[in-house]
Amino acid sequence: MFRRRSDDAPSSAAALAEQDETPSTRDPQAKKGRPTPKRSEAEAHRRTRVTVPKDRKEAAKQSRERLRSEREKQRVALLNGDERALPPRDKGPVRRFARDYVDSRWSLAEFFLPFAVVILVLSVLRVPALQLLSTLLFLVFLVMVVLDFLRLGLGLRKQLVTRFPNENTRGVLSYGLMRILQMRRLRLPKPQVKRGERP
Repeated sequence: MFRRRSDDAPSSAAALAEQDETPSTRDPQAKKGRPTPKRSEAEAHRRTRVTVPKDRKEAAKQSRERLRSEREKQRVALLNGDERALPPRDKGPVRRFARDYVDSRWSLAEFFLPFAVVILVLSVLRVPALQLLSTLLFLVFLVMVVLDFLRLGLGLRKQLVTRFPNENTRGVLSYGLMRILQMRRLRLPKPQVKRGERP
């Protein structure tokens, strides 16, 4: 019986040594630095912190109001370029750089949709010469847009590699290329740089 206790002594000493090496938390006997609140105060604090409506209609109304206010915040942020309230898709310095890179350059791709509408109108007319001309113009413009797309995409990729070598740039290239297809005045977040400015 005594022998077993003496055998356990070194293991308990080793356990104490391990406890000394681990970072110590606050001593349970030490004061916490503030008085313990009364039960009535703690319950009142809980009631004011969590306001749960009594009926489902009121809860749905509050939820809709909260969602509406969050959407309004995001809309204003998209118009002003406020980084703090932007949706996750547009946040971060890498995506901001991609936006600025695209917005500071001219591109044919942003005029693709208006040009396609003009070509569609020309192709609807019953004049064979205009229909042939519209088809040829569309093919030439499409080739030029693809080449311009490649030029801007390769330039953006090169800039991302040099400027943000340690950042995660996954999806940023497609984000920038989709922005190229939008007309400048319709882009959200609104462009923060002028054409020709260096981002």
